[in-house]
Amino acid sequence: MSDLKSLFGVPNPVALVTGAGAPRIGNCLARCLARRGYRVAIHANHSRAAANETVAELHQQGGVAWCVVADLTDEQAVQRMVQETRDHFGRLDVLANCAASWNPKRLEEVTASDVQRHFETNALSTFLCCQQAGLVMVDQPDGGAIVNLGDWAVARPYRDYAAYFPSKGAIGALTRSFAVELAARNPKVRVNAVLPGPVMLPPDLPERDRQTAIQGTLVKREGRPENVAHAIVFLVENDFVTGVCLPVDGGRTISGP
Repeated sequence: MSDLKSLFGVPNPVALVTGAGAPRIGNCLARCLARRGYRVAIHANHSRAAANETVAELHQQGGVAWCVVADLTDEQAVQRMVQETRDHFGRLDVLANCAASWNPKRLEEVTASDVQRHFETNALSTFLCCQQAGLVMVDQPDGGAIVNLGDWAVARPYRDYAAYFPSKGAIGALTRSFAVELAARNPKVRVNAVLPGPVMLPPDLPERDRQTAIQGTLVKREGRPENVAHAIVFLVENDFVTGVCLPVDGGRTISGP
């Protein structure tokens, strides 16, 4: 385990994980961080009941967790979420932006509102969280770390997600921009991104499509949320990495149809 005190100045740093209520990557990450000694703020919007259940489970396991609710497309709500987290724990050391949405639709059926909704949920919300949490971190002597969640397939987009991929494509530029902006204010603030591949494929995905995704990887298997969580922890705790977009895709970016 990394020496969290030498990294963040305290033995039990505070992490805010967005989109951590539903049983997906954010929830897995929140549990992983809690096991490593982080105090965790678990964000949810529509999955509040699941978030509260996770908080209760972590408390039973000896962890420190707290649920915070916000619509991440609302600037004032994001400001309140970050402020409430800092007020509750006294600081904010880590932000992991795991909240996202994706809805397949044929190009002929995509509307302007579809595109706007994806940009608001995936790009704007990430921007607002980075901005508000980052400005808190620059005022801390030990800075902090931000990790965003992108998508490997922005490099090789597939059909029926024309409204989704542009919103995720913005994550790379956003990550690099915030890495520069925040480091200029405090060089101990770092910003990176993870680009997951075929991890937690939808349960209703046709088996043919599932096998196509799996066979498109070099490792010939579906990834697990733990694979992504471990990569996020690496980017949080390695203090010489910033501005990086790391694919965690089993080689899918460079292989397959």
